Amino acid sequence: MNKSLTIAELGNPILRQQAQEITQIRDPNLQGLIDALIAKTLEASGVGIAAPQVSHSLRLFILASHPNPRYPNAPNMDPIAMINPRILSHSQEMVKDWEGCLSVPGVRGLVPRYQWVEVEYCDRFGQFQQQKLTDFVARIFQHELDHLNGLIFLDRVKNPEDLQDLTNQSIQGHSEKP
Repeated sequence: MNKSLTIAELGNPILRQQAQEITQIRDPNLQGLIDALIAKTLEASGVGIAAPQVSHSLRLFILASHPNPRYPNAPNMDPIAMINPRILSHSQEMVKDWEGCLSVPGVRGLVPRYQWVEVEYCDRFGQFQQQKLTDFVARIFQHELDHLNGLIFLDRVKNPEDLQDLTNQSIQGHSEKP
Protein backbone atom coordinates (compact mmCIF):
# COMPACT_ATOMS: atom_id res chain seq x y z
CA MET A 1 0.00 0.00 0.00
CA ASN A 2 1.38 3.36 -1.05
CA LYS A 3 1.73 5.45 2.11
CA SER A 4 1.26 8.71 0.19
CA LEU A 5 -2.45 9.27 -0.36
CA THR A 6 -4.07 12.09 -2.34
CA ILE A 7 -7.21 13.68 -0.94
CA ALA A 8 -10.18 13.66 -3.37
CA GLU A 9 -11.73 17.11 -3.46
CA LEU A 10 -15.27 18.37 -4.05
CA GLY A 11 -16.28 17.52 -7.61
CA ASN A 12 -14.63 14.09 -7.60
CA PRO A 13 -17.45 11.58 -8.24
CA ILE A 14 -16.15 9.11 -5.63
CA LEU A 15 -17.29 11.52 -2.91
CA ARG A 16 -20.89 11.00 -4.07
CA GLN A 17 -20.83 7.18 -4.15
CA GLN A 18 -22.16 4.73 -1.58
CA ALA A 19 -19.05 2.95 -0.24
CA GLN A 20 -18.84 -0.84 -0.30
CA GLU A 21 -18.99 -3.10 2.75
CA ILE A 22 -15.68 -4.66 3.77
CA THR A 23 -15.61 -8.45 4.11
CA GLN A 24 -11.87 -9.22 4.35
CA ILE A 25 -10.75 -7.20 7.36
CA ARG A 26 -7.42 -8.99 7.77
CA ASP A 27 -6.44 -8.43 4.12
CA PRO A 28 -2.90 -6.94 4.10
CA ASN A 29 -3.95 -4.30 1.55
CA LEU A 30 -6.75 -3.13 3.85
CA GLN A 31 -4.40 -3.07 6.83
CA GLY A 32 -1.95 -1.00 4.77
CA LEU A 33 -4.74 1.39 3.81
CA ILE A 34 -5.66 1.79 7.49
CA ASP A 35 -2.04 2.69 8.33
CA ALA A 36 -1.89 5.13 5.40
CA LEU A 37 -5.20 6.75 6.42
CA ILE A 38 -3.96 7.25 9.97
CA ALA A 39 -0.74 8.81 8.67
CA LYS A 40 -2.66 11.07 6.25
CA THR A 41 -5.05 12.22 8.98
CA LEU A 42 -2.18 13.23 11.24
CA GLU A 43 -0.17 14.79 8.39
CA ALA A 44 -3.16 16.93 7.37
CA SER A 45 -4.04 17.92 10.97
CA GLY A 46 -7.40 16.24 10.48
CA VAL A 47 -9.58 14.67 13.14
CA GLY A 48 -10.89 11.99 10.81
CA ILE A 49 -10.75 10.72 7.27
CA ALA A 50 -12.87 8.30 5.27
CA ALA A 51 -11.58 5.87 2.65
CA PRO A 52 -13.62 7.53 -0.15
CA GLN A 53 -11.69 10.74 0.51
CA VAL A 54 -8.58 8.99 -0.81
CA SER A 55 -10.42 7.32 -3.72
CA HIS A 56 -11.14 3.97 -2.03
CA SER A 57 -14.87 3.22 -2.06
CA LEU A 58 -14.84 1.20 1.17
CA ARG A 59 -16.84 1.51 4.39
CA LEU A 60 -13.85 2.52 6.48
CA PHE A 61 -12.87 5.66 8.28
CA ILE A 62 -10.41 6.83 10.90
CA LEU A 63 -11.59 8.72 13.98
CA ALA A 64 -8.62 10.66 15.38
CA SER A 65 -9.65 13.57 17.55
CA HIS A 66 -6.78 15.71 18.81
CA PRO A 67 -6.24 19.43 19.39
CA ASN A 68 -4.93 21.10 16.23
CA PRO A 69 -5.05 24.51 14.51
CA ARG A 70 -8.51 23.82 13.01
CA TYR A 71 -10.00 22.35 16.22
CA PRO A 72 -7.93 23.65 19.17
CA ASN A 73 -10.40 22.35 21.78
CA ALA A 74 -10.77 18.84 20.34
CA PRO A 75 -10.37 16.03 22.87
CA ASN A 76 -7.27 13.90 22.55
CA MET A 77 -7.69 10.25 21.52
CA ASP A 78 -5.68 7.61 19.73
CA PRO A 79 -6.71 7.09 16.08
CA ILE A 80 -9.33 4.34 15.65
CA ALA A 81 -10.13 2.50 12.43
CA MET A 82 -13.88 1.97 12.12
CA ILE A 83 -14.91 -0.65 9.58
CA ASN A 84 -18.53 -1.01 8.38
CA PRO A 85 -19.72 1.52 11.00
CA ARG A 86 -23.33 2.36 11.69
CA ILE A 87 -25.46 4.32 14.12
CA LEU A 88 -27.67 2.21 16.40
CA SER A 89 -29.41 5.09 18.18
CA HIS A 90 -28.99 8.81 18.68
CA SER A 91 -30.08 11.74 20.80
CA GLN A 92 -33.14 13.75 19.91
CA GLU A 93 -31.11 16.91 20.49
CA MET A 94 -29.29 18.36 17.52
CA VAL A 95 -26.29 20.65 18.03
CA LYS A 96 -25.08 23.07 15.38
CA ASP A 97 -21.31 23.65 15.22
CA TRP A 98 -18.56 24.48 12.74
CA GLU A 99 -17.15 21.75 10.51
CA GLY A 100 -14.57 21.68 7.78
CA CYS A 101 -13.39 18.87 5.55
CA LEU A 102 -10.11 17.83 3.98
CA SER A 103 -12.06 17.29 0.72
CA VAL A 104 -13.50 20.82 0.80
CA PRO A 105 -10.45 22.95 1.61
CA GLY A 106 -10.96 26.49 2.82
CA VAL A 107 -14.67 26.16 3.59
CA ARG A 108 -16.39 25.73 6.94
CA GLY A 109 -20.04 25.42 7.74
CA LEU A 110 -22.39 25.34 10.71
CA VAL A 111 -23.74 21.78 10.60
CA PRO A 112 -26.50 20.30 12.76
CA ARG A 113 -25.57 16.89 14.22
CA TYR A 114 -26.90 14.61 16.94
CA GLN A 115 -25.37 15.45 20.33
CA TRP A 116 -24.67 11.76 20.97
CA VAL A 117 -24.75 8.56 18.94
CA GLU A 118 -24.57 4.91 19.93
CA VAL A 119 -22.51 3.17 17.27
CA GLU A 120 -21.15 -0.18 16.21
CA TYR A 121 -18.24 -1.09 13.97
CA CYS A 122 -15.46 -3.62 13.53
CA ASP A 123 -11.99 -2.56 14.55
CA ARG A 124 -8.92 -3.33 12.44
CA PHE A 125 -8.52 -6.69 14.18
CA GLY A 126 -12.03 -7.81 13.21
CA GLN A 127 -13.42 -7.31 16.72
CA PHE A 128 -16.98 -6.05 16.94
CA GLN A 129 -17.21 -2.82 18.96
CA GLN A 130 -20.17 -0.89 20.32
CA GLN A 131 -19.98 2.44 22.15
CA LYS A 132 -21.66 5.73 22.84
CA LEU A 133 -19.94 8.82 21.42
CA THR A 134 -20.76 12.34 22.54
CA ASP A 135 -20.18 15.95 21.53
CA PHE A 136 -17.20 16.57 19.21
CA VAL A 137 -16.32 12.88 18.78
CA ALA A 138 -19.96 12.11 17.88
CA ARG A 139 -19.78 14.95 15.33
CA ILE A 140 -16.64 13.48 13.72
CA PHE A 141 -18.28 10.03 13.52
CA GLN A 142 -21.38 11.46 11.80
CA HIS A 143 -19.26 13.54 9.40
CA GLU A 144 -17.15 10.54 8.37
CA LEU A 145 -20.18 8.24 8.12
CA ASP A 146 -21.71 10.74 5.70
CA HIS A 147 -18.65 10.26 3.46
CA LEU A 148 -19.42 6.53 3.30
CA ASN A 149 -22.95 7.38 2.17
CA GLY A 150 -21.95 9.83 -0.56
CA LEU A 151 -22.64 12.98 1.44
CA ILE A 152 -20.44 15.91 2.40
CA PHE A 153 -21.00 18.38 5.21
CA LEU A 154 -22.20 21.06 2.77
CA ASP A 155 -25.28 18.90 2.10
CA ARG A 156 -26.33 19.37 5.74
CA VAL A 157 -25.88 23.15 5.89
CA LYS A 158 -29.40 24.59 5.87
CA ASN A 159 -28.66 28.29 5.42
CA PRO A 160 -26.11 29.90 3.04
CA GLU A 161 -25.21 32.33 5.84
CA ASP A 162 -23.92 29.29 7.77
CA LEU A 163 -21.05 28.87 5.28
CA GLN A 164 -17.67 30.49 5.66
CA ASP A 165 -15.36 30.63 2.62
CA LEU A 166 -11.85 31.03 3.98
CA THR A 167 -10.31 31.31 0.48
CA ASN A 168 -12.66 33.90 -1.10
CA GLN A 169 -13.42 31.44 -3.92
CA SER A 170 -16.91 30.40 -4.91
CA ILE A 171 -18.30 27.25 -3.32
CA GLN A 172 -19.18 25.00 -6.27
CA GLY A 173 -21.33 21.89 -6.14
CA HIS A 174 -22.48 22.14 -2.55
CA SER A 175 -26.14 21.80 -3.48
CA GLU A 176 -25.71 18.78 -5.74
CA LYS A 177 -27.29 15.65 -4.35
CA PRO A 178 -25.95 12.16 -4.84
